[in-house]
This record gives sequence, C-alpha cells and structure tokens, in this order.
Amino acid sequence: MNIIPFQIIDWDKVPTTEKDGETGTVRSKTLQFDNIRVRIVEYSAGYKADHWCQKGHIIHCLEGEMVSELEDGNKSVFCKGMTYIVSDDLSSHRSTTANGVKLLIIDGDFLKSN
Repeated sequence: MNIIPFQIIDWDKVPTTEKDGETGTVRSKTLQFDNIRVRIVEYSAGYKADHWCQKGHIIHCLEGEMVSELEDGNKSVFCKGMTYIVSDDLSSHRSTTANGVKLLIIDGDFLKSN
C-alpha cells in the first residue's frame, strides 16, 4: 500500500534526465513514491523508442502527438487531451513521434496483471 501525503509538485524543480531512443531523445522528470512512479516525459521530434515495452502505464498527453505501436502491428494516434491505460504484460508497445510530445506517465505495482 502506498501512503502519499498531500503535496504540490513544482516540476521546474525536479531534475531532468535525458536518454537516446532508436532515434531522437527522451527527457524525463521522475518522482518515485514507494511502488508508484510519476513522470513528465518529453519525446523530441523524430523520436522512436529503442525497445518494446511490457510495462503497464497510465499516460496522459499534455502537448503534441505520438503514435503508440503494438508489436502485432496495430497503431493508435494519441494526442493532447487523450489518455491511455494498460496493465503490465498485456501488450508490447513502443512510441514514436514526428513532431514531439509531452506526457504525464504514472506506473507502478498497481498495474500488475496478476
């Protein structure tokens, strides 16, 4: 069980990490609360993830647009104001974006499928 007291997060004060994708880069600001991770993530223009992800997420698009591709070939366009949810191990997915995107991502043990 996660106990998170009331707090206000000033994302400008959260350190940023940067990582290369297959193409482009991803910049993340991450907070960890026990078994819950909360992130602001920005994919650069031309970003393509360098792996297929099995992790569950709740993802809300704050700005821009991306394509969420499933390993079976299905693709979904995901843009500002939209949210997607998936549990751990229920899909292999990866993200791409032509022009960049900014996301709020929440994940953790509460999304385990078993």
